[in-house]
Amino acid sequence: MRIAVLDSATLGDDISFDEFRQIGDVDIYDMTPADLVSERIKGSDVVVVNKLKLNRSNLENSGIKLICVAATGFDNIDVDYCRENGIGVCNVVGYSTDCVAQVTVAMVLSLVNHLPEYNRCVEDGSYTASGVQNRLVPVYHELSGKTWGIVGAGNIGGKVAEVARAFGCRVIVYKRTPDERYECTDLDTLMSQADIISVHLPLSDATRNIIDSRRISLMKKDAIIVNVARGAVWDESAVSEAVEKGRIAGMGCDVYSAEPMSSDHPFNKIMHLDNVCLTPHMAWGSYESRSRCISTMAKNIKCYFNGEIYNRVDV
Repeated sequence: MRIAVLDSATLGDDISFDEFRQIGDVDIYDMTPADLVSERIKGSDVVVVNKLKLNRSNLENSGIKLICVAATGFDNIDVDYCRENGIGVCNVVGYSTDCVAQVTVAMVLSLVNHLPEYNRCVEDGSYTASGVQNRLVPVYHELSGKTWGIVGAGNIGGKVAEVARAFGCRVIVYKRTPDERYECTDLDTLMSQADIISVHLPLSDATRNIIDSRRISLMKKDAIIVNVARGAVWDESAVSEAVEKGRIAGMGCDVYSAEPMSSDHPFNKIMHLDNVCLTPHMAWGSYESRSRCISTMAKNIKCYFNGEIYNRVDV
């Protein structure tokens, strides 16, 4: 069996692929330009991919039997084409729940508590020069008693809801199907009532740009919003404008519609602001999470060739 790993750099250089080598011969490429995908997968049985797009243009006549996506989301894969042409597609579910929830909460806490500003006043000497024992500006507020809106209550959103409740927040949830574990609302109600909003939706035709300029305009002026899902589930220009013009209190984001961010991305004009926290799509990537991802993909491969249905998104 031959396995092609097309963008190993996105998984980190500290992760071992030995579990793949125990299954077959492995070709590892740090990154693969789009025009080399067809060439590099030809003759392989399995392709392992994280960020690259796979569709008819590079899969046709490739001989690939299985695509393993190193993620839960699989919007980069033309699953319909794979289904029609007998190519299996597997994702990895639940491997990053803890670390994405951890980063989500860390972003919220940083924005709510103004930690960068307080840290800077110590670093730049203004705290020492003040002669006052404590500094309490900018003013910050407790989370207890606030309303935390969860947009998408899957594994990650559910974990964040647990933490929010532990802080004493009222938790409201928008999800496709009602869930008795939560106080569920429609999205407009959530956007207008929540003090903190965290977004955990997969990207699909139904969720693309679901948080648009109209819904952003519903937010409270002192609310913050954090997106650790997919960049295209919200209107990036509208969010940027809302922050820039002071219509909302702040935003955090780990994901972008095009990655890495382009030089003309709308967030470039706000990234210097204290009420903005931007990270480079790292929320999923703790060492433990990436190790689980590799192990699960190895199991996906074994199950597929043993005729078992496991983590298949094409059936």
